[in-house]
Amino acid sequence: MRNKTLLLFTFLFLPILFISAQQTVSISLNEVLAKVADNNYTNKISEEDFKAAKADFNQTNAILLPSISISHTAITTTNPLMAFGSKLNQEILTPADFDPTLLNNPKEIQNYATKIEVKQPLLNFDGMLMRKAAKAKMNALELKSARTKKYIKLEVTKAFMQLQVAYKAIEVLNKAKEAASANKKMADNNFKQGYLQKADILSVDIHVTEVENQLVSAKSNVKNASDYLNFLMGNTNANQLKPASNLIATLNNSIYNTPFSTNREDINAMQKSTDAYHYMYKAAKNTYLPNLNAFGSYEMYDNHLFGTSAKGYLVGAQLSWNVFEGYKRIGKVQKGKAEYDKAQLSFDQYKNKSQLEFNKAKRQLKDAENKLKLTNLAVEQSKEELRIRTNRFKEGLEKTSDLLISETKYLQKQLENLQTVFAYNYSKAYIQFLLK
Repeated sequence: MRNKTLLLFTFLFLPILFISAQQTVSISLNEVLAKVADNNYTNKISEEDFKAAKADFNQTNAILLPSISISHTAITTTNPLMAFGSKLNQEILTPADFDPTLLNNPKEIQNYATKIEVKQPLLNFDGMLMRKAAKAKMNALELKSARTKKYIKLEVTKAFMQLQVAYKAIEVLNKAKEAASANKKMADNNFKQGYLQKADILSVDIHVTEVENQLVSAKSNVKNASDYLNFLMGNTNANQLKPASNLIATLNNSIYNTPFSTNREDINAMQKSTDAYHYMYKAAKNTYLPNLNAFGSYEMYDNHLFGTSAKGYLVGAQLSWNVFEGYKRIGKVQKGKAEYDKAQLSFDQYKNKSQLEFNKAKRQLKDAENKLKLTNLAVEQSKEELRIRTNRFKEGLEKTSDLLISETKYLQKQLENLQTVFAYNYSKAYIQFLLK
């Protein structure tokens, strides 16, 4: 019995304890942006993309720097040619070794060779162009990473404003609930006195329930917005966030006169990417040119492990020219040309689209500004209308349905005004994002 009681207690009160452990933390936009700069996953991924491109560029140092290798080989053989060559490398040949019988049937011999080999590229025309392509790609991803961070900053600003709207909506709905409850009491009193019918009371009850449902939905929106903001900051805790400031629309007319500029990280990144394709195309054409490489080696031989009794070196240079590879090289040049032309077209398209988005954003900002003025007036008008109808309802001069319509209208206009303030501020932030 005691165990059952304990289980029942745990079942009933554990959720309450869990909810109470969740704290509501007040936070400013600057604090959010600071945490996002350090912990956002998208920012970190973009930085790793840049590091990978930088590593690819570092690999192209191979066309400038020498490659050095060291090897030690141990063999034992009775092969006539290998046995004779091993003695020759060890510098231990004697006249007796030229006996045909020994040449044809040599005794087993051990040979240990230590070799240091150096290769140095001298002329590599296509390789130099591929190096330029790798550098252009690295620069493009560096610019893309910077642009990604600005986009995440815009996304954080948007999420923060959505959280502000959600909290303000709760405030509005709480006031609407209080007003609806007060009117319900008046309606109940009028019903008891015979001034209202049962249908009127049911209509009032439905309106109160609708406001309560909207309030529950608004609280869910707060949690959703808070969770998303935590995600953007890379937080693993479940603390509910609350903005330290309210959402206010600040008009800025000077932004309409700001011209569009193509000096932006994402546009410059597209230019660098196009340059990379250009260098790759030129590299494909330069594969027709020869390559010149120097090489050298220092070799040590002995019949004992790691011995160095016999030594020698080899130095040389090689000019190689791959004259014909079937149709492979021609096809590679054609592909490089097509990819470069595609990159150039994509770059032009992106610039034009960016200009289009900027013009559209300015029009949206102007529309939001005009709507903001209208919704402010609509809120004041619906508020005054509700005040008049409420006073007339108290005196029994107003229908219940008309009062409920005024309450609903006032609530809708307030929520609509909140969304308009959000739309205006976000449009303004988006234009700033498009300009930088």
